[in-house]
Amino acid sequence: MKQVLIVDDSSTMRKRIAALLHESPLIRVVGEAGNGRTAVERLEQIRPDTVLLDIHLPDQNGITLLKRFKANYPKMKVIMLTTLDDPRYRKACLDLGADHFLSKAMEFECIVDTVTDNTAH
Repeated sequence: MKQVLIVDDSSTMRKRIAALLHESPLIRVVGEAGNGRTAVERLEQIRPDTVLLDIHLPDQNGITLLKRFKANYPKMKVIMLTTLDDPRYRKACLDLGADHFLSKAMEFECIVDTVTDNTAH
C-alpha cells in the first residue's frame, strides 16, 4: 500500500485529492500539510512513499521543497501538482528529480494512477 502525504495550501484541494485517493485500496493518505514548514515536519515524522507537492505554497516554493526532499529521501516518489501547466515549470521540476508533474486542471483524474504505478511523466 502506498502511503501518501498531500502538500497543498488549499484545504479544499487537499480534501478533493484525499477523497480521490481514498477510492483506491492501494493508497493510504497518511498526512496533509498546507505550507512548507508543516510539510517538512510531517515528512520527517511519517516518511511516506509518495508526496503530492503543490508548487505554490505560502511560506516556501514547492520547487525548493522538491530539491530538499529528493536530496534527503531520493527513493521517495514526488509528484508535483500545479494549476500553472507551464513547460518551464515542468522541465525544472523533472530536471530536479520530480517523478511526475501533473496539472490540477487537466490531469487531476490521473493522480491515483500516477501514485500507484510508474507511468511516464
